[in-house]
Amino acid sequence: MSISLSSLILLPIWISMAHIQQGGPDEKEKTTALKDLLSRIDLDELMKKDEPPLDFPDTLEGFEYAFNERECFWGKKEDRWPGLCYEENPYPWSILSKITEGQLRHIKTGEPFVFNYREDLHRWNQKRYEALGEIITKYVYELLEKDCNLKKISIPVDATESEPKSFIFMSEDALTNPQKLMVLIHGSGVVRAGQWARRLIINEDLDSGTQIPFIKRAMDEGYGVIVLNPNENYIEVEKPKIHVQSSSDSSDEPAEKRERKDKVSKETKKRRDFYEKYRNPQREKEMMQLYIRENGSPEEHAVYVWDHFIAQSAAENVFFVAHSYGGLAFVELMIQREADVKSKVTAVALTDSVHNVWHQEAGKTIREWMRENCCNWVSSSEPLDTSVESMLPDCPRVSAAHETSN
Repeated sequence: MSISLSSLILLPIWISMAHIQQGGPDEKEKTTALKDLLSRIDLDELMKKDEPPLDFPDTLEGFEYAFNERECFWGKKEDRWPGLCYEENPYPWSILSKITEGQLRHIKTGEPFVFNYREDLHRWNQKRYEALGEIITKYVYELLEKDCNLKKISIPVDATESEPKSFIFMSEDALTNPQKLMVLIHGSGVVRAGQWARRLIINEDLDSGTQIPFIKRAMDEGYGVIVLNPNENYIEVEKPKIHVQSSSDSSDEPAEKRERKDKVSKETKKRRDFYEKYRNPQREKEMMQLYIRENGSPEEHAVYVWDHFIAQSAAENVFFVAHSYGGLAFVELMIQREADVKSKVTAVALTDSVHNVWHQEAGKTIREWMRENCCNWVSSSEPLDTSVESMLPDCPRVSAAHETSN
């Protein structure tokens, strides 16, 4: 006879119910609390009580992972084959480099990241993955400043010291370059400034999952660069505990009535604590969100950065690269700042954009401008730049020559 995992987890509660049903009124109240517990929680919540602590390292080294570096060795110039890059010099021998830079690897085994670190603990593994993702976000921020020489700019620009803030990244010449400015907007979800896809950073490499190759090439070709941060819409703080004043402290009710109310309140708290022991055995903090002024959504953020930075830049030609939800944010920017965008933006490269000119109520003049100035590279098995049919009357859609958006 086989017993399911859920049965093993629920067995102690069933036994407890059987025991206390034989008792008096107090025990019957416990039975009621147990029944209430079983009706309000699910198996995932019960399984939390068997999880290891949600206490994860706060550095890559703590996770025992690192991004590897370019592996170099000496070879003859004529020994060229795919997968290697070369440093040119006048000598017959040259440094040959394996292009394996920026892959996340375990520092002891050299193996890629493993999601299922603990079997049968999906929630714990997911929390571990998210903790690693937060570290990688900070790591990419450091690369933007150190490797790409971008400046971190706090927003709102007039924020007080105490209010929630976000930030973007800009090249030194972003506002002063008289010719060209490149603006990068990522998609929705957990990604932040400088990232296209966290999954690709962890499972592939930094070049695949970050905007760094785009930034470096743009700067090499004389562009100023602004990197938006549209998902940084709020900060999280621990929710303050609410202390409920006892009715006996301030009421003019008769003493007997106050005692009855206090007894009910205590019993309610007892049942709630009994339930909470199972619902939140890890005692995870309850958080609340404080939204960032004028940057509470990707759409607000795009408009804010346009008004305070892009519109103020000296560049005659502004170019956008927007992925997924970033395309929707750009279309919303056009709707709100149509004349300004048309006068300053030269071209827009979209990748798997999720914009919809009908749902967003983009006018005819915007749709016509997008047909002339935008192109959307979408997931497709067709050869690169092959035309792909579109149901929307806006920008052309062409194949990105791969079948996944990230």
